[in-house]
Parts: sequence; structure tokens; C-alpha cells
Amino acid sequence: MSTSGQVNAGQSQGASSPQREPVIQVRNLVKRFDGRTVLDGLNVDIYPGETVVIMGGSGCGKTTFLRCLIGAIKADEGQVRMLGRNLAGLDERGMDEVRKQFGILFQSGALFNSMSLSQNVALPLEEHTDLGREIIDIQVKMKLELVGLREHAEKLPSQISGGMKKRAGLARAMALDPKILFYDEPSAGLDPVTSAEIDQLIINLTRGLGVTSVVVTHEMDSAFTIADRMVMLDKGRCLKVESREWFDRLRKLTDEQAAALSTDERIIRQFLRGDAHGPITERRGTGSYADDLLGAQAD
Repeated sequence: MSTSGQVNAGQSQGASSPQREPVIQVRNLVKRFDGRTVLDGLNVDIYPGETVVIMGGSGCGKTTFLRCLIGAIKADEGQVRMLGRNLAGLDERGMDEVRKQFGILFQSGALFNSMSLSQNVALPLEEHTDLGREIIDIQVKMKLELVGLREHAEKLPSQISGGMKKRAGLARAMALDPKILFYDEPSAGLDPVTSAEIDQLIINLTRGLGVTSVVVTHEMDSAFTIADRMVMLDKGRCLKVESREWFDRLRKLTDEQAAALSTDERIIRQFLRGDAHGPITERRGTGSYADDLLGAQAD
């Protein structure tokens, strides 16, 4: 069996499960800014109850992809379907109905600093439901308990640590019992122990509540801990959508085995391993320094 065959063997159930309808379906997604293509024809299916990690180097298009998924920006070509609805075809009212079915944990937590943790979590319930005060208070306590913060309910964001802010942001994201949770760099800026706690929380919520989780990260330890499947982006292209096990086998190949890989697979392997040498770093030196300085066109 060839090296490439060893890597490609064994797709995950999520990658090839025709019985299940995707909760998110991305087809030929293209996004441009000022004539520059940032996302170049992405195709991804995300299934109920799985955790999908979207990864890639800085500038690969991860954040833009996330913004397209949540409807914050519209694609120039292709479509994003969430829970059976084409986001491009929705007016603001229709988009608001879809937004009630997903929650977002922003990189900073994005808490309102003038409000206590309980008030932050209560806000979506106050804005989007007709629940009475007593029911809202119970819901808030339940969500804070899920993230281990019930005893800190009346503290302000300025009175808690960065990791606690992330957990409070997650409690707010879960306020409306969403079907999908999006995480933007959930481990960024955290120490290793706190990062591991956030990872375990994501796993517990996904398994315990049956929520579909979409996690944008470049933290490989976290990615391999939480992912069922992984999406590798590079310069706006989707290089691979596969199981965690597939990516794990790829990063463990020896240099001799890796010599038989395709260029895209070698790019993925270098990123996963954090190697200083490989196709990612080699292409950075391909431009002409003189031409860049002088603005000259290469012959």
C-alpha cells in the first residue's frame, strides 16, 4: 500500500453518512474583498451532533468563513444553507429567526462590561422570548451551572479571569438552547490548564446536549482533543475535510513516508506538526525582493 493510501484510508462516519441531513451545507462558496479572493469555492457539510474544527494559518480565510456561516457577511458566489434555509435568500427578519437557533462564543467573550454575568446571560432571553422573570432567572442559573459559574453570577466581567469570561460567554451563547454553537478561537490567550478546561466543556456540551459545534482554531492540541472532523483551509482553498484520525495519521508520517505525499498533503502535515521547513515556508520566499521594493513587474 502506498503512503497516500495509508493516509486516505478510513473516513469518519460524519464524512460519508448519506442517512443524515447536514445542519450546515456549504456549496462553492466564494468571497472577495476589493477584488481579492479570500474564499475560493469551499464545499463543506456539517452534521448534527458533531464537532467540526476549522483550521489553517493566519490569513487563510478562517474568520471570513465563520462570518459567512453565521450570516454576518454574504457570499459573492455559492451558498450557505443552515437548518435547511439558504442564508442568501433571507431578509433581516428571516435571518433573525435563524440566529435564534445558533449561539456564538466570540474570541474575547464579548461580555457587556456594565452588566453582571447573570444579566449578560439573561439578555438573549429577555430580548427574544416572552418568558417571565422567574423562568428567566431559573434558565440563567442552569446555564451558568453548566459552565461552572453559578456562584459567580453577580460578578462583573472585570472581576473574573479570562477563562471565566470565555465560560460566561458560552453560557450566554447557550441561553436560547441553540442547535449549533460557533466558537471563535476558544483557547486563544488562555493558559494550558484553562484551555484544557474549555476543551472539556466543549466536549461535554456537544455530547450531553447534542449540540453541533463548529470551532475555528489554530491551536492543534485543542483541535485534536475536541474534533470529530477537521477542515483545513489554505489561501482561501479547502485542502481537506476529513476525520480527526485521518489528520492524526498524516502528522505522524515519517519524513520518508511524507515524500510521497501530494503538495496539499505536505502543506497540511507541516501545519499540523508546526515544522519550520516545508511547502508553507518555501513559498514565502518565492517572490522577488527587488521587484517588491521597486514595484517592478517580473519578466
